[in-house]
Amino acid sequence: MKSSESNQSELFLRLEQELATYKNALSAATDQLLAEEITKYPIFVVHQQDITVGIPMIDRKKVLGNWSINASSLEQFAEKKIIMKDKLDAFKANFKDPDDYYCLFVLSELGANFVFLTR
Repeated sequence: MKSSESNQSELFLRLEQELATYKNALSAATDQLLAEEITKYPIFVVHQQDITVGIPMIDRKKVLGNWSINASSLEQFAEKKIIMKDKLDAFKANFKDPDDYYCLFVLSELGANFVFLTR
């Protein structure tokens, strides 16, 4: 089990390094979503396949990176039943301040995981 945890930690560390180049775009999108009161809970979908969640921001085929990113929100995740309505309060309680963290929904070889990345 420890090797699995170690492998997962290495993958998340690599992900954090790869996403460092996207931080300016994530910051601008977060600030806009909050300022326009679109959501208090911005979520960025980080993926390498075609998905229909969120608004495409970055296409990995058009940038020097391995990831595409879509901007979304807790409200859309509830609407699409990615987060069930009975889990919304728990999700909100664990959601980190978007002024300090990005909430990422990462679709990777590890499956689908929520990750909070420091701004």
